[in-house]
Amino acid sequence: MWSQNCLDCGLEGLVLWSATSTISPEKNRSPISGIVERAGELADLPFPVHAHMLRHGTGYYLANRGTDTRTIQSYLGHNNIQHTVRYTKLASGRFQGLWDG
Repeated sequence: MWSQNCLDCGLEGLVLWSATSTISPEKNRSPISGIVERAGELADLPFPVHAHMLRHGTGYYLANRGTDTRTIQSYLGHNNIQHTVRYTKLASGRFQGLWDG
């Protein structure tokens, strides 16, 4: 079964699939969407969870890790750099070491 195979690939595979998918979350009702939504319910989170959050999480993770904005843009498949800049604007370490000699 496809959904079981997807579960077997682990979280890393799920994040990679979600991060590189260019299908909008509204049009993408794959088994993964249901799995992620159900996981959010089981975790008793105080907000609704959707698969597209994995894509955003990947962008923020890469930005906080210091990955170049153009690399993140390419990885996520953004045509417009402004869609990528949201992740780097909030990166906690973007000014760290700026004035180090």
